[in-house]
Amino acid sequence: MVRVAIIGCGIVGTLIAFELSQFPELQVTAFDKQPPAQGATGAALGVLMGVISHKTKGRNWQLRETSLQRYETLIPELEAVTGRKIPFNKQGILMLCAEGDDLSKWEKLIAIRQSQGWKLELWDVERVREFCPHLYLNDKIVAAIYSPQDRQVDPTALTLALVDAAERNGAIFEFGVEVEGLMGGQDAHPTTNSLSCGVGILPVAENFDWFILAAGLGSSALTASLNQLVDIRPVLGQALHLRLKHPLENPDFRPVITCDDVHIVPVGDGEYWVGATVEFPENGGEIPANADLLEEVMARARSLCPALAEAEIIKQWSGLRPRPEGRPAPIIETLPGNSRVLIASGHYRNGILLAPATARSIREMILQ
Repeated sequence: MVRVAIIGCGIVGTLIAFELSQFPELQVTAFDKQPPAQGATGAALGVLMGVISHKTKGRNWQLRETSLQRYETLIPELEAVTGRKIPFNKQGILMLCAEGDDLSKWEKLIAIRQSQGWKLELWDVERVREFCPHLYLNDKIVAAIYSPQDRQVDPTALTLALVDAAERNGAIFEFGVEVEGLMGGQDAHPTTNSLSCGVGILPVAENFDWFILAAGLGSSALTASLNQLVDIRPVLGQALHLRLKHPLENPDFRPVITCDDVHIVPVGDGEYWVGATVEFPENGGEIPANADLLEEVMARARSLCPALAEAEIIKQWSGLRPRPEGRPAPIIETLPGNSRVLIASGHYRNGILLAPATARSIREMILQ
């Protein structure tokens, strides 16, 4: 039996746990100081911008394509196994283009996606008005890109379903356990005896053969404890949950609307998520949520959809996204000098999107 420890139970950690739990030769134990989906995962909007992304080749596109393909089978698979309903919007993403946007770049991307077997459409303003009469299209909106194969998923519902499904496969989840560090020499196999945590020794007697660090911002401290600093820094994002008396859009066409990095996400029954801000730390310190920046996001959303001015604010939330410093996101690799420690972290704004491909990569690294 190969014993695998996963530290971090956000979307990335739980999807890795589910992926690995399907192999009987692996015994999976996951640890987190909080209940699942409480960190960056719980703050995400779950917008899966893959096909509409300008990433067209190499690792960046491969991760996106693999994840989008997996989501089409993953959601029904989890719902069948657990009996849980996972809100999964298959109506795509509609991105509004403003004056100054280079439409020739979009036309080129449309051709590339077609050659790759994916679909993108360039819409004129009249077609946008026909399908989305609730939107206010001023003279600055000149076109739109419709991506019918991109998706949006409820990150919290998905994460809870993954925990449930993984446990049914025999995975063990230990919540309320804060792992503060690992200890081991060069190329050593860290063991439970060399783990320190906020509540004492971890409640598992056996040694582990693999450690997977999927702790987001907490991954830096864990790697530092092994004398290998993987620098991951926070970027704060704020969002709003709104409710209207009646849904705005046609019930047969309810894509995510995005423009100028602001998303309007329909979540059913006249409710919408709007976000998100992008707030960097000053001088490497804490990031207080900036109310003015959130109001700017909301103002841009209202300019696109004036009816949102009448919406009730149900919830306001924020979360810290883990962004690698000085290198591309995400980090999926073996920790230098420790061949049994794998990093699956630093996904920045694409944790939900890239989690399936990350889990597959980790599986391949362990079962190679």
